[in-house]
Amino acid sequence: MGKLEASVAMLALALVLGLVSGGNFYDECDATWEPQNCWTYDGGNSLSLALVSNSSGSMIRSKRQFIYGTVSTMIQLVKGDSAGTVTTYYTSSVGDDHDEIDFEFLGNETGQPYTLHTNVYAAGVGDKEMQFRPWFDPTDGYHNYTISWTPCTIAWYVDGTPIRAFRNYEHTHGVAFPTSRPMYAYSSIWAAEDWATQGGRVRADWTRAPFVASYRGIDLDVCECYGGDCVYTCAGAFGGCGGLTGEQRGKMRWVQHNYRIYDYCADREGSKVPGIECTLPQY
Repeated sequence: MGKLEASVAMLALALVLGLVSGGNFYDECDATWEPQNCWTYDGGNSLSLALVSNSSGSMIRSKRQFIYGTVSTMIQLVKGDSAGTVTTYYTSSVGDDHDEIDFEFLGNETGQPYTLHTNVYAAGVGDKEMQFRPWFDPTDGYHNYTISWTPCTIAWYVDGTPIRAFRNYEHTHGVAFPTSRPMYAYSSIWAAEDWATQGGRVRADWTRAPFVASYRGIDLDVCECYGGDCVYTCAGAFGGCGGLTGEQRGKMRWVQHNYRIYDYCADREGSKVPGIECTLPQY
C-alpha cells in the first residue's frame, strides 16, 4: 500500500510524553491489516479502506499511543448496498482485559439506513452499546466523527453534536472506566455478516465488492503515553471536568429522543441486568 507502509520519521520535536495535535494519515498512521486494500492520496490527507472478495478487510492504526484526548476524522461511508459490512473509527489498548471506545457503522441494504453503533470497554468489560439511526445520509459526502476521552467523561460527537456521554463512576460506584491503559486510534472496514445487518439476516452481496469507505483528515489532540509513568501527567493535562454545556446537553437529548434505536440500559431481554451506571447521570 505504498505510502502507508512506508516508514515515516516522527516529528523532530516529538517527545515520549507530550501534547500533540494535527497531522495526516501519512504522518500519523500505519497499515496493520491487509495493507494492499488501503491507500492514501491528496498528500496523505485522504484515505480509502476497501473490503474486497476473499479478504478480511483492512485496518490502519495511529503511530502514537495516548492516554486521554480527542480523536477526530471525516468519513464517507460505503455507498450503495453495504449490507454485512462494518466500518469503524475507535480507540483501543493492546493486550488482555483491554479498554476500547467505539464508533462502528453497520451497513445495510440499498436505500436502508446505516446503524451508528457506540460502545465502551474497560478492563475487558463491555456490553454498553447504544445505537442510533443517522439523521443524514452518511454515504453522501463526509461527516465528522469525534471521540473525546478525559478522566471524567467519554463523549461521542457527530458533526460537532454530542450523541452520547459516559461518566466515570469507577471510584464512587465501582463502574469500570478506562483510566490506566494507553490506547491507539484505529480505523477499519470488515465483514460481519453474522450480525451486522438485521441480526445477520441480510448478508454481504459480494458481487458489489469492493466496498470502500473514504476518510478525510485526522486530528489527534492527545497526550502521548508509552508507559505507566505518564498516566498521572496526562490526567492532569486533560483533567477538566466541566462536562457538556447546556446547549450541548439539549442537542444530545434531541438526538437520543429522535434517533436512538437501542440503549443497553433499557434492554431487559434474557438475563441482561442494567449496570448501576444506568441509574446515574451521564452528563
